[in-house]
This record gives sequence, structure tokens and C-alpha cells, in this order.
Amino acid sequence: MTIRVLVADDQEIVRTGLTIILNTQPGIEVVGGAGDGRRAVELARRLRPDVCLFDIRMPGMDGIEATRALAGPTVAEPLAVVVITTFDLDEYVYAALRAGARGFLLKEAGPDLLGQAVRAAANGDALIAPSVTTRLLKAFADTGPAAPRQQPVEPLTDREEQVLVAVARGRTNKEIGDEFHITLSTVKSHVTSLMTKLGVRNRVEVAMWAYETNRIGTRW
Repeated sequence: MTIRVLVADDQEIVRTGLTIILNTQPGIEVVGGAGDGRRAVELARRLRPDVCLFDIRMPGMDGIEATRALAGPTVAEPLAVVVITTFDLDEYVYAALRAGARGFLLKEAGPDLLGQAVRAAANGDALIAPSVTTRLLKAFADTGPAAPRQQPVEPLTDREEQVLVAVARGRTNKEIGDEFHITLSTVKSHVTSLMTKLGVRNRVEVAMWAYETNRIGTRW
């Protein structure tokens, strides 16, 4: 099946470049483009793309608000949003993840990583740019979360702790399965169990929970 993508960036040359790159990827088609967040939200609600690729900084409504409008906790049928930014340490990225984004990339990411991120989001997975995963999430974890993180409703198993750290390191389900020699369905079961126990909505929030509770510092 073709993955339908909506691209939003206030710079036309960037928007055009992303569109060209994505349209050359097998199984991916850009179905719309927007120059600001408000227009992006309107198009997304009308077109219902499989993945929205949003720039952080846009006029009218920025990428954070657009993400919250389409993927926030109050959205009945959230869309998959991937945030893309110029900055490798941008405070707005963390806010976007809290707003419901499934992952983020730098604009310097190559075509392969961009395609991987879109496919991951479409499959309910997430891809966080490996070059900034540790620096970005750890930097904000060090400042302390907006509110104290609740402890799991049930203790995590040893395997769940391992999967938790792997998710926080930006590993995909396939990579986690290969690392621990377990099937893809088993990985998905562990991730689902983690989300339930931690009271979070997606694997990006699983990653943030791991950083905010210092799981990475003790298990890197």
C-alpha cells in the first residue's frame, strides 16, 4: 500500500525538496503541501494522510500546535506526525513530542533516513534521529519533566527494562528484535505492555519516560 504524506514547511524550496525526495521513495506519495501550520491542519483533517511531516517553526500556527491539534491526547482519531527541524538541540522539539509527535528528524537527514521515518510512523512505530536522540532527550530530562513521572502500575520485567532502553535509544522494532533475538510480534507485545504500565500513548513517550527516570544513565 502507498503511504500518503502531507508536508508542511514555510520555506517553499524546502517543501519542494522534501516532496521530491519522498516521491522518489518506493511506496510513498506526497498528497499535499502547506506553508503554515493552520493550513496544514486543515489539509490533514480533509485528506487524512498516513503521515504528516511538519516543520517546527511556521507562521500562524507552529508545528507544535499543529501536532497537538492532530495528534494530541484529546484527539479521537490522531494522525501520525513526524517533526523535522533545522536545529539539533531545539527546545521546541521536546514540546512537539509531548504534543503527540511520533518522532523527529533533522533537515540534513538523507533520503534513506527520511523514508525510514515516514514508514516507521505509518506502521505505528517511531524513528528519532540517532544523532540527536541522546543529547536532545537527555538535555530536557536533566531539566526535569513538567510534572513528576508516575511509577509503573506494575513492575517492569527484565525484558521490558531492556526493551525500554532500546526504545529510548531510538531503535526500531526490527532492530530490537534482532538485538535480543526475539520475534517482531514479541517486541510489539513488550512495547504495548510498556505503554500500558507507564501510562503513555506512544513509544516516543516511552523514550522520554526512560530518560526522565534516569534509565539510560544506569543502563547505557
